[in-house]
Amino acid sequence: MAKAGPRGARGSYRCRGQRRPPTWEISDSDTEGAASAEADSETATRTRDPAEEHRATAEALRLLRPEQALRRLTVRVDPAILEDAGADILMEALGSLGCEYHIEPQRPSRSLRWSRVKPEPCLNSVPAELLAADEQELLLLLLEPEEFLQGVFQLTQICGPTCSVPWISPESCTCPHLAVIGLDAYLWSRQPNAQEMQQPESPGVARAKVVVGWPEVEEALVLLQLWANLDVLLVASWQELSQRVCAFTKALAQRPFKRFQESKAFSFCTARRWVAGERVTRDGTGLRGAWWRQIRQFNRVSPAVADAVVTAFPSPRLLQQAYLGCSTEQERMALLADLPVKVDGSGRLRRVGPDLSRRICLFLTSTNPDLLLDLSS
Repeated sequence: MAKAGPRGARGSYRCRGQRRPPTWEISDSDTEGAASAEADSETATRTRDPAEEHRATAEALRLLRPEQALRRLTVRVDPAILEDAGADILMEALGSLGCEYHIEPQRPSRSLRWSRVKPEPCLNSVPAELLAADEQELLLLLLEPEEFLQGVFQLTQICGPTCSVPWISPESCTCPHLAVIGLDAYLWSRQPNAQEMQQPESPGVARAKVVVGWPEVEEALVLLQLWANLDVLLVASWQELSQRVCAFTKALAQRPFKRFQESKAFSFCTARRWVAGERVTRDGTGLRGAWWRQIRQFNRVSPAVADAVVTAFPSPRLLQQAYLGCSTEQERMALLADLPVKVDGSGRLRRVGPDLSRRICLFLTSTNPDLLLDLSS
C-alpha cells in the first residue's frame, strides 16, 4: 500500500504531461448540444443590438439608392453593333452614364444585355423577393428595318396566329425587347414614285414584290404584344436610341429602391422622428409646435396667423372647450375671426378673419369626412 501511492502519483503526472489521442463518441447528448448551440445562435441573431440593426438597414438603404445601384449595373454590348457608324453615339452615352459596360459577344447577335452584379453582404437585411426580379438579365435586340419587315410579313401573312414569333429562340430563357432604327425612313424610301406607278408591270413581277406598309407593321406590333408580351422600340436615329437606353438603365437602377419603399406599410413614415413633423412627448412637450404646424396646413395661413391662433388657444383641446361654451353656431364660426395678428415691420394689426375661423371650426367640430373646408378650392 505504501508503494502504490508514488506509482499512482507518477502515473498521474505522466498522464498530465502527455496528450491523449482524441476520441469521438456519438450520443444523444451531442446532438442535443449541437441543436442547443444552433438555437443559441439564432437567439443571438434575433436579439441583436437595435442600433446595429439600424446601421445595417441604413447601409442597405444607402446601397439601394439609384446612384449606388447604377454603379452595380453592367451593360454588355455585342461587337456586331459597333460595325454601324452611329454606334459611337451609344458608346459615348453609356460612358457618361456612370455604369460599367463591356464589349462581349452576345447571343443573339446585335444585342445589349443588362445584368446586376452580386449584391453586397449588407443587402441581406433587404427582403430577397425585392432583389430576385432584379437579378434577371434583360436583353435588347437591335434589328435592321428590312429584317424586321421580314418578320412582320411572316407574322401577318404567312403563318397566321399559330406561327412561332420570330427573333425568339426556343432554348433561350430570356425574352428580348426589340429596337428598330429608321423604320419610318426605310418605308418611305420603298414607296414607288409617280414614274414607276405609270409603268405597267408583268403579273410575275407584281407577285414577286412583297409590300409591307404601316398597317401591317401596326398589326404585327399588336400581335407581338398579345402573343409574346414583346415590346418593340421604334426610333428614328442612334441619338434617340441612346437616350432610350440611358433612360432604361436609370429606371433599372431605381427599381430596387422603389420596391423597397413600396414594401413598407407606410413608406412616408419612419421608425423615429419624422423630419417634417414635431415630436410630442408624454408630458406634452412639443404639443404647441405640432398644433402650430397643423394650423399652418390650412390654405393661405401665414406663420403670423398661426402664431395668433396658438397664442390664444395653446392646444386643440382648449379650442374645442371654447366651442362647447358658445351658444350658437354663428358664434362658434366667428370665435377666431377677431383675433389680432401682428404683421412684422409694419407695426399695424390685422385679424385672423372669418374665413379661416370658419374652416378651423368645421375642422374641429364637423363629423362629415367628405366636407369641403375651403370653399375657394
